[in-house]
Amino acid sequence: MNGLAQRDYETLAAFRYHLRRFLRFSERAAGEVGVPAQQHQALLAIKGSPAPGPMSIGELAEHLQIRHHSAVELVDRLVAQEFVRREAGADRRSVALALTERGEGILEQLALIHRDELQRIAPLLRDLLGQLERRDNQ
Repeated sequence: MNGLAQRDYETLAAFRYHLRRFLRFSERAAGEVGVPAQQHQALLAIKGSPAPGPMSIGELAEHLQIRHHSAVELVDRLVAQEFVRREAGADRRSVALALTERGEGILEQLALIHRDELQRIAPLLRDLLGQLERRDNQ
């Protein structure tokens, strides 16, 4: 026996469902402003990096869980759309990424929409997580 009750499965399924709905919301929101979802994710990763310096292409690949060459192609597209610029990295071998003014504007527009949606669904997600935590403590 695995120790999980039917209610646990229902809660996990509900949580997964609402996460997927949020991801679908995110994909649609990005599409509505003319940005593919992966480009939006890249812009957010670059801007939201907690690292002390600018993000490298390797760090972007890790953050997005894609291969390095895929990250290079993604950055090429972002540069072509004037959302991102490449800068010399600290050690001359690496490339640092920075958002352009255009990239900042698109990202801010999307971030505001996403923040509002997360604020809307946060109580539901907190409730589902609370259900799982309470069952763990029983």
